[in-house]
Amino acid sequence: MRKHLYPSQAGRVRFEPDLIRRYGGRGPRYTSYPTAVQFSDAFEVDVYRQNAGASNAAALPLSIYVHVPFCESLCYYCGCNKIVTRNQARVERYLECLHREIELQAELFDTTRLVEQLHFGGGTPTYLNRDQLAALMQKLDDEFGLDRTDRHEFSIEVDPRTVDYARIDELAGLGFNRLSLGVQDFNRAVQAAVNRIQSVAEVRGLVDKARQAGFHSISFDLIYGLPNQTATSFERTLDIVTSMRPDRLAVYNYAHLPERFKGQRMIDAAALPTANTKLDILHLCIDKLGDAGYEYIGMDHFALPDDDLVVARNQGTLQRNFQGYSTHRHTDLVGLGVSSIGSIGRVFTQNALTTGQYEKMLDDDRLPIAKGLSVDDDDHIRGEVIQELMCYDGVRFDAFGDAFGIDFRDYFASELERLTPLVDDGLVELDEASIAITPNGRLLMRSVAMVFDRYLAGEETQQFSKAI
Repeated sequence: MRKHLYPSQAGRVRFEPDLIRRYGGRGPRYTSYPTAVQFSDAFEVDVYRQNAGASNAAALPLSIYVHVPFCESLCYYCGCNKIVTRNQARVERYLECLHREIELQAELFDTTRLVEQLHFGGGTPTYLNRDQLAALMQKLDDEFGLDRTDRHEFSIEVDPRTVDYARIDELAGLGFNRLSLGVQDFNRAVQAAVNRIQSVAEVRGLVDKARQAGFHSISFDLIYGLPNQTATSFERTLDIVTSMRPDRLAVYNYAHLPERFKGQRMIDAAALPTANTKLDILHLCIDKLGDAGYEYIGMDHFALPDDDLVVARNQGTLQRNFQGYSTHRHTDLVGLGVSSIGSIGRVFTQNALTTGQYEKMLDDDRLPIAKGLSVDDDDHIRGEVIQELMCYDGVRFDAFGDAFGIDFRDYFASELERLTPLVDDGLVELDEASIAITPNGRLLMRSVAMVFDRYLAGEETQQFSKAI
C-alpha cells in the first residue's frame, strides 16, 4: 500500500509558479487528522486513561515528546510556546511539575513498552543545564525505560549559541544520537533583523564535533521570508549549508503574524521580502538542494538518500505528526510539558497552553490535559488517506480498501469527483487503481489532502497557514 507511486522521480519535485499561485492558499499542515482545531476542552481525561490502558495490549514501543519552553533571548520570528527568562527558580518549578507529569503518565503504560523515540523541543531544550537535563533523562528512564538498542532515536533541538563542544559530548553521553540545529539564515543583516546572531564557524564546529561524538543524524532548520532576505543572499546560505552536509533540512516559510505573536512586532514589515521574492527563494531551495543530492520528503523537509526519513519512506514506516515528518510510525506518542500533544490509539490530547495552568493541574495531581479528541472510524480512515498522500504521494485503492474494509471508490466517490480540477491542472493523476500526486503537485500536497478533510467545509481556512 505504501510503495512510492513515482519511483523514478522519488525525492524530486517540480516548481510550477502558476500552480503555486492558484493552489498555495491557506490550509492545514496535517500534523494530525483531525487537526488540533477540532480538539475540545470538553474531552474527558478518563477517556485518555482508558485508551492508554487498552493500548498496552498491542505492546507497541513508545515515542515521547518533551517540551522545554525556556529561552535566554527572544528570536523575533518565533511563534513557538516559549518563555524568555533568566529566572532559575521558575525553571526549577517547571521541572518539578514535569517530573510529576512523567510519573502520572508512566503509571498508565506497561514497563515493557520501552521508549524507542524521544524528542526534546522548545523553546530551547539546551537552556537546561547539565544537571537538569541529566536528571530529566534519568527520570524518563526510571519511570518509562529508555531503549538503548540500535533502534532508538533520541533527538534534541539545539540553539548553536547556547552550547559548546563539551556540551555536545554531554548530550551524546545522555543517549542523544540526533541533533537539530536552528540555523535559519547565515546572512548577518537577516540575523540582526530577527535578533539571532550566530556565525558560520560556530555552527560548522558544532556539526564536526557532533559527528565526532557519534551523532548519526544532524538536521538544520532554515526559514525563508525573513526581513532583508533576497534570493542572492539565501543562495549564499544554501551554499554554506550544503557544504556542511546535514543529513536533513527543514526549510520553513515564515508567516508574519504580529497580531498573534508579540515578538514579531519587533520585525520591520517593510523589510520583509515580497511574495514573488519568497517564491524565488523557494524555487532556489528546490533546485540547489536537489542538485546537492537531497530528496524532497514533502512539506518543507529534505533529506539525503541514506537518511532515516528516506529509509522510512521506502520501508513504509514514515509518518507525519506533530514533529513534522518522523520515523517509527508503529509507536504511540506521549506528549510531556506545557502545550505538548500526544496520540495514543485513537485519541489525541493537548496539555495546558500556559505554565500557570499546567503547574496548577499537576499541583492537584491531575494529568495536565486541557483538550482532546476521540477519533471515530471515519476520522481514522480519512486520516490514513491523508497520511498516505503526505508521506507516499498517493493511495492504491485495492490495498487501502483491503486494509480498512471499504471499497475506496465508493466510500470516497464525492472526494474523487472533487479531485477533477486538480487532475485537469496536473497536480494529481487519477485512474481506476490509484491517486498519484505528480512532481508538479508535490509542493501542494496538502491542497490534495484537503479534498479528504470532512471538517473544512465548515471551517474558515484563514486560521491556517498558507500552503506556500
